[in-house]
Amino acid sequence: MGTALTACGSDPTLYSVASVPGVAQSGGPVTVEVRTPVVTASLDRDEIVRQDKDYKLEIAKGNAWSEPIGDMIGRVLTHDLAQRLPGSTVFAQNDAVSTKAQAFVEVTITAFNADQQGNALLTGSLSVHGDKPGIGPNLTVPVQLQAHLDNKRANTLVAGLSTLTGQLADLAAQKIRALPVLPITP
Repeated sequence: MGTALTACGSDPTLYSVASVPGVAQSGGPVTVEVRTPVVTASLDRDEIVRQDKDYKLEIAKGNAWSEPIGDMIGRVLTHDLAQRLPGSTVFAQNDAVSTKAQAFVEVTITAFNADQQGNALLTGSLSVHGDKPGIGPNLTVPVQLQAHLDNKRANTLVAGLSTLTGQLADLAAQKIRALPVLPITP
């Protein structure tokens, strides 16, 4: 006689970082490609990492990302950047686009969680450069953004991380506008 085993857990609540409005900026290249962000392995998981403290990760139990975190950050950063650069066509690395980018945005994420003081954190690096090696600057800067969280709920953390992704788009737009605009070559 066999017995069936059933899982006693429930499906996780899925969350996604969302676009936040920003200030539109004029100028910049005609086409901009946002490369898929590189996310540190400790964050690259389905579950939302709440904190990294005392040498261990704290996971937000029962809460998960709705898509791979690098893809999600890249998608939202692309949308936020397109809103901030209305004169540019902004697309993500793996979009089905048949145009050549004049500028690239590359991001490495080393923290995308809460700290012990109750702030949302987005740390890593941002690199913005043109499509021609050796022409124009390669603007690489460290990124250390934080936003205060009113409580420890997962939706509050995700809202804070959405705000920080918007701030990252603000910084990227500023750096993109500093690039020299060169004619598109075939």
